[in-house]
Amino acid sequence: MSKKIKVGIIGCGTISSIYCKMGKTFDILDIAACADLDIERARAKAEEFDIAKAYTVEELLADPEIDIVLNLTIPQSHAEVCLAALEAGKHVYVEKPLAVSREDGKKILELAQQKGLLVGGAPDTFLGGGIQTCRKLIEDGWIGEPIAATAFMMNHGHEHWHPDPDFYYQEGGGPLFDMGPYYLTALINLIGPIRRVTGSARITFPERTISSAPRYGQKIQVQTPTHIAGVIDFENGAIATLITSFDVWGTQVPRIELYGSEGTLIVPDPNTFGGPVYIKRQGSTEWSAVPLTHGFTENSRGLGVADMAHAVVGERPHRASGELTYHVLDVMHALIESSNKGAHIYVESTCAKPAQFPLGLSKSELDS
Repeated sequence: MSKKIKVGIIGCGTISSIYCKMGKTFDILDIAACADLDIERARAKAEEFDIAKAYTVEELLADPEIDIVLNLTIPQSHAEVCLAALEAGKHVYVEKPLAVSREDGKKILELAQQKGLLVGGAPDTFLGGGIQTCRKLIEDGWIGEPIAATAFMMNHGHEHWHPDPDFYYQEGGGPLFDMGPYYLTALINLIGPIRRVTGSARITFPERTISSAPRYGQKIQVQTPTHIAGVIDFENGAIATLITSFDVWGTQVPRIELYGSEGTLIVPDPNTFGGPVYIKRQGSTEWSAVPLTHGFTENSRGLGVADMAHAVVGERPHRASGELTYHVLDVMHALIESSNKGAHIYVESTCAKPAQFPLGLSKSELDS
């Protein structure tokens, strides 16, 4: 791979470190600059990861050498930064969710189409070896026709460990918008796009107390649902049950299980890239561990950015696409809308299932 795609990171918070570290391991990517509203934070990140330039946001957007803007700001800033990057002629890859509102999500996709630019977005964990192995098992017919799934993400929130947990409890946060994209993206990758949802949602604790440093004892007013239960109907007829919650102190439910006409598949944590993967086929009395068929089993955040960079060079579709991230955003809003209206909600958007990764890929080539 001779051509390098230069990436500029906007937002130097906690999540940026893994992108800086792993992004440098993909041959096609050159993490060339980083920016933050706090320029000192950008300079510290640049020094820590040997990034050539620490910019203000405006300086990064004005740099003609930057090809892709990696938007790692808080959710409330996702749309503003994405739109500014597109206006500046940059492709953009954004942390989840694509935007807070459907309207802003549509604006991002429409502007990208007008400008002839690509939009991609997290999560890219579905491209890891664990979920790619599950995708291959399904496509190869190991569990027959997918007919149902369960997906559970339940804990007691972020105020116990995160230094600034406020945005997790504002609009665009909560367990559904924070962690739901991992589960919904994995399900769409494995089963296909979603047709209809039914949801129930509540705010269980209207006020949260921070118990992490440095803001121990401060209060957070909760402005978004913290327990959401949903039933999801896929276009192919499969039905999934989804629960996301920041109100649960402990659980032993599985992350994701997928039920087919000829067997059951236990899917690994969709917030990770690896395994384990287990299968129990018709007639079997025991679960079998499945060796992973694909690579990228370590924390490989940035894999979606690298795949999009290959799409820029090779002029082909990318997997963690704007259409996929918007469909996930649309589904999440539909779940909340269903709860508010007490009705089924038909999802307006759709997307193609992302292409499987071929076997035997390396960080040098994602197109083999």
